Amino acid sequence: MWTVIAVVSLLCWLWLLLAQGFFWRTDVRLPPAAEPDTWPTVAVVVPARDEAHVLPVSLPSLLAQQYPGRAEVFLVDDGSSDGTGALARALADEHGGLPLTVTSPGEPPAGWTGKLWAVRHGMATASAAYRAEYLLLTDADIAHEPSSLRELVAGAVGSDLDVVSQMARLRVATAWERLIVPAFVYFFAQLYPFRWVNRSGRTAAAAGGCVLVRRAAAERAGIPEAIRQAVIDDVALARAVKRSGGRIWLGLADRVDSVRPYPRLSQLWRMVSRSAYAQLRHNPLLLVGTLAGLLLVYLVPPVAAVGGAAAGNAAVCAAGLGAWVLMTASYLPMLRYYRQPLWLAPLLPLTALLYAAMTADSAVQHYRGRGAAWKGRTYPRPDPAAVPDQRG
Repeated sequence: MWTVIAVVSLLCWLWLLLAQGFFWRTDVRLPPAAEPDTWPTVAVVVPARDEAHVLPVSLPSLLAQQYPGRAEVFLVDDGSSDGTGALARALADEHGGLPLTVTSPGEPPAGWTGKLWAVRHGMATASAAYRAEYLLLTDADIAHEPSSLRELVAGAVGSDLDVVSQMARLRVATAWERLIVPAFVYFFAQLYPFRWVNRSGRTAAAAGGCVLVRRAAAERAGIPEAIRQAVIDDVALARAVKRSGGRIWLGLADRVDSVRPYPRLSQLWRMVSRSAYAQLRHNPLLLVGTLAGLLLVYLVPPVAAVGGAAAGNAAVCAAGLGAWVLMTASYLPMLRYYRQPLWLAPLLPLTALLYAAMTADSAVQHYRGRGAAWKGRTYPRPDPAAVPDQRG
């Protein structure tokens, strides 16, 4: 029995490495593009709720964008209690750069998540100021190097893309961040292989921290109204645009970084668990299948390798060790991208076990009626009749 399980795990890893869009590679980056003859106008929309601790790093980087065309920043203070709006204005006065408008939408009405209500308000405010051809939707914790916007727009115009999204490089400084954060991006890429996202087909995804979208494509897809209840709003946005005929691109960033710290396990746990069960469409069967899959793919290899060796079962040990080696090798590129020590790669089974626990906890919180909680708001399961199906 153990021999069969270990061999199945090994076959799973062979399939993942060769047939899952080469998800483990980290070479999907925004390619250099020729600059357009005329630079389109851009509105940068930043939803912000209690972000005073990260704005001093992130907002000046947006204001300092070296963009040849017209661009303005619209920061939406989403009911903050820490002076986010006032701080944003003070930073703009201090640093100058792109024009900044700070506005507030009030509490979201029923049927809207707070972030998407803020995005809607920011888009409406930007439209009242001028009708930008592109919208850059970026989170308040994202820092952009000065050439970021210029390169995003050049890539979108040069390749005629409706969405260009970059997975920001998340902060990795503490021991827990080193153990969990690179794996977060690794698992995301496994679920949504970037190469599949970037070609025609059903697979669609985006990274919410940095999404450049053509306004005409957003309007055609009904953004943000069509996804107003989506907890995982970035993936929902990409699916809506792709389903409406748009062309999307997703890759890893070189010049876009998240400055939000997650020094403690509890903070990382909340970050993952708040949306993990939503990702599974609140489906108990998908939950059971996901947890079983995590155990088979990530936990069986080390258990089989060590247990087989201890029991003197060469076949079990060899299959488990082979799967563990393939798993470890597949994680090395992501660790290199995050500039982390490679000895962390064999610990991926431990990280996967933590993610399984976070996913199970997400389901528990849902059935306790707490829903997806974030920054003082709780979002219950969306009403399927109110929101179009966003599945890929």
